[in-house]
Amino acid sequence: MFGSSTGNGESEETLIAASLKIEGKVIADGFVRVHGKINGDLQCTALVIGPNAEITGSVSADSVVVDGRVEGPIRGDDVVLKSQAHVLGDIYHTSLSMEKGAVFDGRSKMVDKEKKAALEKKTNGKTEAAAATGTAAPAPQAKTTKAA
Repeated sequence: MFGSSTGNGESEETLIAASLKIEGKVIADGFVRVHGKINGDLQCTALVIGPNAEITGSVSADSVVVDGRVEGPIRGDDVVLKSQAHVLGDIYHTSLSMEKGAVFDGRSKMVDKEKKAALEKKTNGKTEAAAATGTAAPAPQAKTTKAA
């Protein structure tokens, strides 16, 4: 579930340690485990965000497990919000589950894989256009949900 195979059968894993803060876009093949802070977008195959980790930016992976803080949209096939998760942003998913104690302030949108690919392309185009013109679309209003 969480790994990609290299040519020799080994699984690739990237660890962003608690002492590491990254500014900018992160793209990785394979599995990424975040314990530090990222101020920028993160794209990978599978992702685990640890309890003390913070990501400010969009997150995109086939499988996403959040047990820390994310401020920005999450796009993934399978998204799991663990008990210490604190998500401020919309989640686009094919499967979403939340544990008791998780906080989610945003919209949940179930999409199939074809729609997800089209949505990512559309969203990336808007982001690039806004960056080029120096404008951004207004953020939608959202409700806060806490898992019971």
